[in-house]
Amino acid sequence: MKKQSLWGSVVTHGTLIFITLATLYPLFIVLRIAFSPGDSGANASLNPLPREWSLDNFEAVVTATSSRGEWLFGRQLLNSIIISVATTILGIFLATTAAYAFSRFRFAGRKAGLMAFLVSQMFPGMLMMVPLYLILDALGLLNASLGLIVVYATTAIPFAVWMLKGYFDTIPKDLEESAIMDGASQFTIFWRIILPLSMPAVAVTALFSFMTAWNEFVLAFTLMEEPTSFTLPVTIYAYVGEQSVEWGKFAAASIIVSLPVVLLFFALQRNLVGGLTAGGVKG
Repeated sequence: MKKQSLWGSVVTHGTLIFITLATLYPLFIVLRIAFSPGDSGANASLNPLPREWSLDNFEAVVTATSSRGEWLFGRQLLNSIIISVATTILGIFLATTAAYAFSRFRFAGRKAGLMAFLVSQMFPGMLMMVPLYLILDALGLLNASLGLIVVYATTAIPFAVWMLKGYFDTIPKDLEESAIMDGASQFTIFWRIILPLSMPAVAVTALFSFMTAWNEFVLAFTLMEEPTSFTLPVTIYAYVGEQSVEWGKFAAASIIVSLPVVLLFFALQRNLVGGLTAGGVKG
């Protein structure tokens, strides 16, 4: 029995290690291309390690300038940070208040509103491209960070509301009734009781909102015109030409854009499991 248990453990761990390496192998290829000088790493070799190590591609991405001598990477990094953070704050503020209302109050149009949020998720984002462009053009928000913030925040609200509502439903109403007996207002209950108890779900929802705004490409490419107004994902596309692709810079830029999201995952990993699973069962 001990030998069978040992062999079973070896097979299980060996299988898991193999699957993990197979999953990470494409990432190793991207790293090889990024750390190889020029585009020398973009070949058909299956070796995940570069023959020569170089930071030339990263340096080229970070020090890129426009035709007018403007530092593109710095401006685009700042644009991505401002847009992503502002989108997350605005979206979470609107989503938490709306989700709490849908969870706790009964009012006319409640079911219709929830269904409208759900139905809106059925349509692809490309379907809204023309209306959004016309609306922002009429408001004078084309080629402006505020325009992207408004678009990203509003499009993230339906998902955020449904996710947070499911979590709010799991919080016992007895806590609120006790607070009301002690003289707490509805805002105090929401701010001091519901939100602190809902931080795992809020953290996960904020992470998804941030990721959506940080990684979005199509709207940023369509609604922005000046290179200094672009976000970092649009920078990656700049290395794809009509005749060729600068694979080294493309891979280096991809790694740079991915780093903030990876760091956020590590910072919020304690809340991820609880935030994603809680709310799935109403209790």
